[in-house]
Amino acid sequence: MFQIQRQQRPKTQRGKRALEQRAPKNVENTKTALFLRGGKTSELVTQAMKDICLLKKPNAVMFQRKNILRPFEDHTSLEFFSVRNDASLFIFGSHSKKRPHNLVLGRCFDGHILDMIELGIDKFVSIKKIKTLKCSFGTKPCLLFSGQEFENDAVYKRLKNILIDFFRGPMIEKVRLQGLEHVLQFTAVDGKIYMRSYRVLLKKSGSRTPRVELEEMGPSLDFVMRRTHLASDDLMKAATKVPKAVKPKKVKNVSYDSFGTKEGKVHMKRQDYAKLQTRKMKGLKRKSDTSETHGTKNKVKKKN
Repeated sequence: MFQIQRQQRPKTQRGKRALEQRAPKNVENTKTALFLRGGKTSELVTQAMKDICLLKKPNAVMFQRKNILRPFEDHTSLEFFSVRNDASLFIFGSHSKKRPHNLVLGRCFDGHILDMIELGIDKFVSIKKIKTLKCSFGTKPCLLFSGQEFENDAVYKRLKNILIDFFRGPMIEKVRLQGLEHVLQFTAVDGKIYMRSYRVLLKKSGSRTPRVELEEMGPSLDFVMRRTHLASDDLMKAATKVPKAVKPKKVKNVSYDSFGTKEGKVHMKRQDYAKLQTRKMKGLKRKSDTSETHGTKNKVKKKN
């Protein structure tokens, strides 16, 4: 069973402020990512990590020294670096004959490894090789996911969740059209994952709504899925627990469909359908009992 670690009492005011900064909050801070290199790395892996670090800045810490780590065999070093730098996300790069050009994407919760997914780089085009204008650093990207695997496969679902957690940026309430400058697209096709980065161009269209075009600015990466380490059910439940202060208050008889349309149920008292007001027409008007009896008497007299 997973147990959440208890925080020790601080001895100084500086330590108290540090613990308050790292303490759980109702609204999370923007998560910081660590970029670590293994004992052996290739130039392709190093450059790919630098390009992804540029997309993650300013919430990124790049380690300059190499660290001899084996994430899938021993978690202690990664958990130590995560707690030391107050970073819950990490990318570990390595290169070997068995697993060439290797990247491990992972995240931590309360000082423990939550889940990790290993990806192999099949093809890479750096930002420097694509000669176009770039977006400013710190721009919140728009994330697009294409492919049935992201909806049907459990491992791809978890990878999608990790990528959203990694690149989502700060939480915002409103989006300005001119502020939408960067688009990250992830496509899963035939066992490969394609990562593309685009700059949004707003051009004249003859109306108030501009014509939108996408210009590739890099980096461009083709991944292959390798090893995985997914979180246990109790650890994932503890990590995704929503505090009561953030939960929206439930309103009775109100629901929302898949498109966000608000729907409601209205309860009325039981009605007497005999007294229900309908459209007034001569053909639907009821005749009185007296008129019916007089009509029968007149018919009898005529027969006589």
